[in-house]
Amino acid sequence: MATDEHSSRSLDTQRQIPAIKALPRALYARAESLSQGSWTPTHSHDWVQFSYAISGVLGVHTPHGSFFAPPQWGVWIPAGLDHEVVTSTRAEMRSLYVRREDCEWAPDRCRVLEVTPLAKELIKAFCQLPAEYPQVDSREMRLVQVLIDQLASLPEVGFSLPLPRHARLLGLCNELIEQPEQLITLTEWAARLSMSEKTLMRLFLRETGLSFRGWRQRARLLSSLKALEEGTSVTSAALASGYDSTSAFIAAFKSLFGLTPGELFRSQ
Repeated sequence: MATDEHSSRSLDTQRQIPAIKALPRALYARAESLSQGSWTPTHSHDWVQFSYAISGVLGVHTPHGSFFAPPQWGVWIPAGLDHEVVTSTRAEMRSLYVRREDCEWAPDRCRVLEVTPLAKELIKAFCQLPAEYPQVDSREMRLVQVLIDQLASLPEVGFSLPLPRHARLLGLCNELIEQPEQLITLTEWAARLSMSEKTLMRLFLRETGLSFRGWRQRARLLSSLKALEEGTSVTSAALASGYDSTSAFIAAFKSLFGLTPGELFRSQ
């Protein structure tokens, strides 16, 4: 996300990329307990990755933007896409690796998906299987087929923060990510970029697919996840992310995540 994020990372919390050359089966599972501040270097692989947080908040950063998975949501990462996986707090992560030929139905883009109760139980059952589970007409293979069918039907949610390619606009976005509490208006930003408000609004929409107001609101709400996960009060999280009204923050939060802050983090 922000341009200086890498400089604050510790080598002690760097996670190693698994040395896997090829998946032994159509589906492969990994369960990990992640420490606070854990991160991976930028990497890609020849298979699809679907990672979801049982607890904690996952962040996936790509060249196209950042994607966040609070508890019980997951990030779908296409094969071949450069990405980093980060956690600000401790997290329990479950990852599925899927051979690209077994999920040709999937859009070729990063997405955040809701993990339904059925999918959650199927993933839990699959994680108990050996890596080289029996194939052909076996109970294990039938479970895999049902799980892949469920992955194909998981609903997509809007927990992404698209980043512009336009260099000056990207600088503005990084500043808003680093300081979400800023109250600088669209008029002031347009003046800083030496363009009209209408031009800035059109540029924002073209580059990110969101209005300036919509993008900034999403950035603020996503920035609040770390504090809420750590147990910060809703009022403090609201103020830190640029809201001067707790009720307005809760309403906007529920509009994006479908739950209030209390409901989201109690659901873990």
